Amino acid sequence: MKAAVVQALGQPLVIEERPDPVPGPGQVLIRVEASGLCHTDIHAAQGDWPVKPVPPFIPGHEGVGIVEGLGTGVTHLSVGQRVAVPWLGYACGRCEHCLSGWETLCEQQQNTGYSVDGGYAEKMLADADFAQVVPDGIDPRDAAPLTCAGVTTYKALKVAGVAPSQLVAISGVGGLGHLAVQYAKIAGATVAAIDVTDEKLELARELGADIVIDARTEDPAKVLREHGGAHSAVALAVNEEAFAAVYGGLRRGGKLVMVALPAGGTIRVPIFDTVLNGTSVIGSIVGTRQDLDEVFRLHAAGRTRVIYQTRPLDSVNESIADVLRGDVEARIVFEM
Repeated sequence: MKAAVVQALGQPLVIEERPDPVPGPGQVLIRVEASGLCHTDIHAAQGDWPVKPVPPFIPGHEGVGIVEGLGTGVTHLSVGQRVAVPWLGYACGRCEHCLSGWETLCEQQQNTGYSVDGGYAEKMLADADFAQVVPDGIDPRDAAPLTCAGVTTYKALKVAGVAPSQLVAISGVGGLGHLAVQYAKIAGATVAAIDVTDEKLELARELGADIVIDARTEDPAKVLREHGGAHSAVALAVNEEAFAAVYGGLRRGGKLVMVALPAGGTIRVPIFDTVLNGTSVIGSIVGTRQDLDEVFRLHAAGRTRVIYQTRPLDSVNESIADVLRGDVEARIVFEM
């Protein structure tokens, strides 16, 4: 099979031929149809985060494809089914976090495309319990971004406790943000979308954003305060200054939900203002299998639209460069 492999952190990926993997007990073999390019894949390849993946490895945690083989003990999936393989590739199912509905916090978890090989390949393995069935009628190229960009922003809005009529700021209208705008609208919120490119600001308008803020020429915090302040702000732009800007636009009792992970990123939280105003700063990491099921059901019902462009896997290094330059409207999906 062909795969894009990180041979060394910080170096371009290498396209190489590898033997087809063989499913072990509890695993499935998947023929990959589509795999989305997430900024996390770039962080993985560059070794940006404190816990680093160990090369060689295959990135990709938005892999969607057809089950071709079953390992021993797998009875709930069948050959021929379409499944998606998210970031959460495995959780123990026994710890406090798993048992309380927070499997994404499991300390024994394995992460697709990070600690185990992912979807930048023609075939991949997955733990059968964490391979999510894709409902009939969903295009695999739509399903790929929903598997991370969708479920991550959907969960962030749940963490924010978004309710109808609230003002919600979406900072960064890209692969994640264009879906966050839609989920916030589904929840009945008034949506303020913030970005720094004309194309993404226009996309936000098309998707129903009520307020569009160009951070090149406007102060997001000031604009948000002019509208009474945001009940919550979801920080998706991989930029420390963007986090601080939306924090400053919260109303009393507002929540900053941090999602993007800029390398070495930190923000200064003013203690006096935070205490006096009762504001919260919260981290939100992807979503559970139940969250992903809900994301797929919303899409199958025609409630969301995924914006993407398709490219061949051979373009992986060029595609990464385009994402880093901000030249991609929303998501890149590799077709195998």
